[in-house]
Amino acid sequence: MTQTRTATTFAPPVMEARRWLEGVSFPPDRPLINVSQAAPVEPPPQALRQAMADFALTEDSAHLYGPVLGNPDLRAELARQISDHYGGPVTAAQVAITSGCNQAFSAAIAAITGEGDEVILPTPWYFNHKMWLDMAGVRAVPLPTGSDLLPDVQAARELLTPRTRAIALVTPNNPGGVEYPADLVGAFFDLAVEHGLRLLVDETYRDFDSRSGAPHDLFTRPDWDKTLVHLYSFSKAYRLTGHRVGALAADPALLAEIEKFLDTVAICPGQIGQHAALWGMRNLGQWVAGERDEILDRRAAILDGMPALEAQGWKLLGLGAYFAYVEHPFDIPSDELAKRLVREAGVLLLPGTMFMPEGDTAGTRQLRIAFANLDRAGIGQLFDRLSTIRI
Repeated sequence: MTQTRTATTFAPPVMEARRWLEGVSFPPDRPLINVSQAAPVEPPPQALRQAMADFALTEDSAHLYGPVLGNPDLRAELARQISDHYGGPVTAAQVAITSGCNQAFSAAIAAITGEGDEVILPTPWYFNHKMWLDMAGVRAVPLPTGSDLLPDVQAARELLTPRTRAIALVTPNNPGGVEYPADLVGAFFDLAVEHGLRLLVDETYRDFDSRSGAPHDLFTRPDWDKTLVHLYSFSKAYRLTGHRVGALAADPALLAEIEKFLDTVAICPGQIGQHAALWGMRNLGQWVAGERDEILDRRAAILDGMPALEAQGWKLLGLGAYFAYVEHPFDIPSDELAKRLVREAGVLLLPGTMFMPEGDTAGTRQLRIAFANLDRAGIGQLFDRLSTIRI
């Protein structure tokens, strides 16, 4: 019997982890600390919600199909802001809006790969990227990272085959949190150019990068769009996760192929979400800067709290944007530990095994903490609970 496309991959990890909560109760004085998912839990700011409501009530276009590649004004505004931030020329014709960043990745893969082709993914990898490659009939080639969670260009070079079509990077990284240095991203771009590959750079969390200015110079490279496929999400910056608004920047010829995928899957991105993203880009710059400051303070709180855990054998492997990636000291696999943490510590997080190829033992010692929804006090409580675990 032929294996179905969905049967080629694993169950969604976040949904799988939520099932661990079934039958477990958490007392009022010790509620669940949920650090399993990297998504804002609060709604957009009031002014943005009002703008969305007004648009829904007064604009007929809010309820109709729109252009497959997205709202022209939003495409132009994103192109302008990318140009300003990265210091390189980007036009509206090089930008498409998608129904979330996961769809941007899926559409790009559909347009650049065929059955049996290969895409290199650094590990630990973002599991939805691996899931889509599985379902698309594309082989995900794992590129193990070192103790600093940074991928090595020479190691990637050695993985290239005639079927390699792309290398996909995520920076700031999910799940590791690490921010890839500009020269490393540039070296991967050079490798892609040398071998005629596409370089997918997912910068979903770029608004919370701790560095000021452009994190790389790829948009200043000649003919950048013949190699780079840049992925972005409005969900984190403006708390629009439920409205599914993402984007990609690439060669217009590639976007013409991507348009076929988008038209077939969703026809167009949601109008209200696109309007919200455009209004946010034009009006919420100061607010987003404040959100970034808060995330950076929570990142600092992680650093402040780690010494107590390190004294018990824990290690901080990566930290940035929404994530801390840690190594635990216990003599049990991380997937077993994660389940026990629900019952014994009231903490829900994801094990490193969910971000690694099957059989890769590195994941058995690793855990991802999505800390962005915890304030300093909550992070303190998290560390207190982890420090009491005895295995």
